[in-house]
Amino acid sequence: MRVTGTMFSESLVGQLSRLSNRQNRLQEQAATGQRISQPEDDPGAMRRVLDLQAEARTVEQHRKNTAALKEQATVSYSAMSALRRISDRAGEIAVLADGTRSPADLRNYASEVTQLIQQAAQLANTKHRGDYVFAGTRNDQPAFAVSTSSGGQVTAVTYQGNASVAAAEVSAGSTVSAQVAGANTSGSGPRGLFTDSGAGADFFNHLIALQNNLLAGNAAAVNGTDLPALQRDEDNFLFHIAQNGAVQARLEVTDSLAASRSLSVEKLISGEADADLAQTLVRLNETQNAYRAALQTGGSILNQSLLDYLR
Repeated sequence: MRVTGTMFSESLVGQLSRLSNRQNRLQEQAATGQRISQPEDDPGAMRRVLDLQAEARTVEQHRKNTAALKEQATVSYSAMSALRRISDRAGEIAVLADGTRSPADLRNYASEVTQLIQQAAQLANTKHRGDYVFAGTRNDQPAFAVSTSSGGQVTAVTYQGNASVAAAEVSAGSTVSAQVAGANTSGSGPRGLFTDSGAGADFFNHLIALQNNLLAGNAAAVNGTDLPALQRDEDNFLFHIAQNGAVQARLEVTDSLAASRSLSVEKLISGEADADLAQTLVRLNETQNAYRAALQTGGSILNQSLLDYLR
């Protein structure tokens, strides 16, 4: 087969083009450190990288959810711990208000209980990032509303939230809630913090009853009715504090596992997509040498004329 000058020129141009493209690709890999920039570089590896990147985004979202839940659990724990101290003091007052106390002493205790109710109501309306933490999912308004008499005594503390709690996914197929509803009178579902029919808890109404019985000088009712009721409230607070601790422990373990998985996924992505710099530079040098050799050889042949062959 006769090879014409035109055919040789076209072959040379094609070879130089391929070498130039390969050189550009290797230069890009050396500059970016990435072996894959386009699907055609390695379709199988690109598919695996895309899947791993999707998993990495999911793990990152789970970690964000976990961080938000940990924040919420910490805020709730702080409020519940303060509420327990209020409950402890109310129980102490109920024990102190025995038949040996004077009416003036009982009135002083009643005034202190009124202050305890106000403090508890403030804690019940704790906010975190704009949401009322004990209002259930109806958390855009205060969880509790306080009503007082003209004399300054608390007459009612009304729950304005609901008994539902929000949950977030912290790992594949696993959701956690760090929220506690302020009240649940349905007898089923998550326990309410202040009021729960199943646990016999009704903290604010029990405090109001204690306040009123102290004002009335009814020590028998304080010791016979209010004290046992406050003990049920105390037990309910302890239950929620223990639950909160369990949730925080679970979130810590979950976040630790997610952090470990995140590192593993990043390593897998790196293994698929990262270029071996030393190998890439060697291949780049070989390609550059081949490109220069093709230019020199092609130039030498194309510069020859018929007279060169007749000499």
